[in-house]
Amino acid sequence: MSTNLKYLSLGILVFQTTSLVLTMRYSRTLKEEGPRYLSSTAVVVAELLKIMACILLVYKDSKCSLRALNRVLHDEILNKPMETLKLAIPSGIYTLQNNLLYVALSNLDAATYQVTYQLKILTTALFSVSMLGKKLGVYQWLSLVILMTGVAFVQWPSDSQELDSKELSAGSQFVGLMAVLTACFSSGFAGVYFEKILKETKQSVWIRNIQLGFFGSIFGLMGVYIYDGELVSKNGFFQGYNQLTWIVVVLQAELLIESKKCFTLFFSFILYIFLKVCSNRYKNCKK
Repeated sequence: MSTNLKYLSLGILVFQTTSLVLTMRYSRTLKEEGPRYLSSTAVVVAELLKIMACILLVYKDSKCSLRALNRVLHDEILNKPMETLKLAIPSGIYTLQNNLLYVALSNLDAATYQVTYQLKILTTALFSVSMLGKKLGVYQWLSLVILMTGVAFVQWPSDSQELDSKELSAGSQFVGLMAVLTACFSSGFAGVYFEKILKETKQSVWIRNIQLGFFGSIFGLMGVYIYDGELVSKNGFFQGYNQLTWIVVVLQAELLIESKKCFTLFFSFILYIFLKVCSNRYKNCKK
């Protein structure tokens, strides 16, 4: 991969991460008529989008042959049930993490959430050392200490705490903080566990992500049924969905930008949806 492509991919990743936080926070606090969309269903839809994206990539790697695609999926997934079951653990953790991010952003402002969530770098490093046997240098450990100090300062009470409390009166900052901290630990463990599986097998990352998405969809649907089953039966699975909700869902399916084969398509699609939403809101304002 060329240097320019690496920097472009990094820039798009920064754009995706920042946009996800801001749009998710806005979508969870936006006051509109009718029921608000259910975060549990958004997680399921994001998993399904990731499955479709990975199937398209496998299809392309199979020289755009449906017969070859069917053979690859059958040989790598159906004929290897034990290998597939290995992904159930990280998939369940990822599903929990994705739901916790909605809880966190419903109860924290975007800046506090974004800074606190960077603790996942620390948890990932700790799990990498314990599970993969990686060794960190002095400067790496020092960087992690500085990261923890920065997060602590962000959580330190300030003069504007009363104002922030009024703005976040609809939710509990403590609940949001616990949600994001739990998400940090789950993200670190699941990421390192997934990396370990990838190193132990020769299956492609796209096949592995299809397996992840499959279990993630099952766990997600179980969550929908347990926590929001009554609301879904009353107002439907896609209740409260609008263009902003779909932007959040697509951004959450961040797998789409993890390959040079599809980041351009992903960025173009996101830009198209973003401009369309802005155009529609501008027309509504003029009216």
